[in-house]
Amino acid sequence: MFVRRACYSSFVFGFLIFLSVLAYSQTDSIRITSDTTKFSVLENSPKSLPSSNFKPTKSPMLALGLSALLPGAGQIYTKNYWKAPLIWGVCGYWIYEWIQLNNKYKDFRSRYQQNQSDQYLRLRDFYRDERDKFAWFLGALYVLNLVDAYAGAHLCDFDVSTELTLDGRIEPKATASIRIRF
Repeated sequence: MFVRRACYSSFVFGFLIFLSVLAYSQTDSIRITSDTTKFSVLENSPKSLPSSNFKPTKSPMLALGLSALLPGAGQIYTKNYWKAPLIWGVCGYWIYEWIQLNNKYKDFRSRYQQNQSDQYLRLRDFYRDERDKFAWFLGALYVLNLVDAYAGAHLCDFDVSTELTLDGRIEPKATASIRIRF
């Protein structure tokens, strides 16, 4: 009964929010049109394609290689300095946990070999599973480190300024707001 009431009330609440958004949504009264005469039709020949003289400032393969040798070095190369200590900290903590769990696993393995107790068997298996879990975490962190360094080098020259449009002109900014009244 309680679940049915909760579903019904969440449905009614969601429907009321949907109606209030529709009622108070604003439309943009300024229509921006682009000038289509600036673009020319490109032919299939490679000579008619615009030539690209773009040279990336950071090599993605070098960033990948640096991160493969030392996790975090690719992030330093791409000037994402804040990511390197984060990677080192997480990696260091997970290595520490792996070593601690491995030591406990070895301890309970030797105890189980001396005394065939069911409790030692369960503890040995528990610490082995936990140790293996941290090994998987370390592997995932290493791969994520490589992917981040590679993508960071590709996006190093990406312009993220808010003033750019498709053809480089500055356009007026339009804002929209949603008001919900109860």
